[in-house]
Amino acid sequence: MDVIVLGLMLLSLTIWLGLMCFWGQFWRTDQQLEVTETQLESLPVVCAVVPARNEAELIPTSLRSLLLQDYPGSFNVFLVDDRSTDRTANFAEGVAHAVGKPQQLHIISGESLPPGWSGKLWAVEQGINSASKFAPDYFLLTDADIAHDPGNLRRLVAKAVQEDLDLVSVMVRLRCESFWEKLLIPAFVFFFQKLYPFRWVNNPNNPTAAAAGGSILIAREALERIGGIQVIRQALIDDCALAMAVKKSRGAGEQGSRGDKENNHAHNAQHLIPSQGRIWLGLSSLTCSLRPYDSLATIWDMVARTAYTQLNYSPLLLLGTLVGMPLIYLVPPVCVILGVVWGNWAIALTGLLGWLLMSLAYYPTIRFYKCSPLLAFSLPAIAFLYTLMTLDSALRHWQGRGGAWKGRVYPVKSK
Repeated sequence: MDVIVLGLMLLSLTIWLGLMCFWGQFWRTDQQLEVTETQLESLPVVCAVVPARNEAELIPTSLRSLLLQDYPGSFNVFLVDDRSTDRTANFAEGVAHAVGKPQQLHIISGESLPPGWSGKLWAVEQGINSASKFAPDYFLLTDADIAHDPGNLRRLVAKAVQEDLDLVSVMVRLRCESFWEKLLIPAFVFFFQKLYPFRWVNNPNNPTAAAAGGSILIAREALERIGGIQVIRQALIDDCALAMAVKKSRGAGEQGSRGDKENNHAHNAQHLIPSQGRIWLGLSSLTCSLRPYDSLATIWDMVARTAYTQLNYSPLLLLGTLVGMPLIYLVPPVCVILGVVWGNWAIALTGLLGWLLMSLAYYPTIRFYKCSPLLAFSLPAIAFLYTLMTLDSALRHWQGRGGAWKGRVYPVKSK
């Protein structure tokens, strides 16, 4: 028995060493928008599109932050009222008048949801169609629960223009105030970064693609090139689907772009390889989500809504997750306990090394969210909860309750 337990622990430790050394440095938090130089030589036209369904409670704060952006170029906000029943549109109109910018806000009454569309993407499609009359250079796709730092748009545009990017996205700072938020929200970001290492996403020669739907700046030309929002109209994880479509959209043989030409020879040489659409994903420490997740149930529902979608509705991938998560996260602390109980210090010390390694990987995210460093050691328990959420996500899908959001359920056939 000792040999089996030690073997499992050595396998877990090997996996962690591989993740730390060869998995895109996913554990680092250095990909941040706020380090971007914001001096602009040109001022592209930007239109924000905000789908809003029953967001009267949050829209006064989120919309005010959008209308008060310090971007000096042309900027208009298109809010799509997705058949709200709580007077979302009235609150939005009041905010625009309160900040003295009623002409900058355009409220669109959403049409009935057609077959084959998710509610959010149908609202985004309507907003883009209305905004297109301004011939914008970029669309800012954002949610109605995001409080934008005054310089957020300026930094997004600067990043896109200076580095000639088709899409720039930031994972906004999620709310982290209640006990359950402090326990589980930083881990949500950590697992997302492990699934989509930001350095790989930002490498034009790596196929990994992802975005964070709370704040996406996309070039109009890039959106048109992929065929518009309709190409992802059924996607529940729409931000990553959009990023993937953009990154795949540039044809083979296309050389480096304006941003590449401004760099030195070594960087230019990298882009002699046929590249795809250029995207960038990072963190924001200033722009934040207003959405509260102050109970285990709310966080559970948030994760379970799309976790099985992330696994492509594959029972095999689900089985791999149910086996892999305990192996990676639970084996080390269990080995520490068993090693101490059995008096086998080889097992205990190896388990402790694995536990310390995963805690070290998690610590930068804990620090980014200004939580207690002791929470870094709680990752095994957190991973166990996320594993249960993933299993529940699959059960909901099989019961026809998958993807439920804002009173809508989007059934998807298993692959």
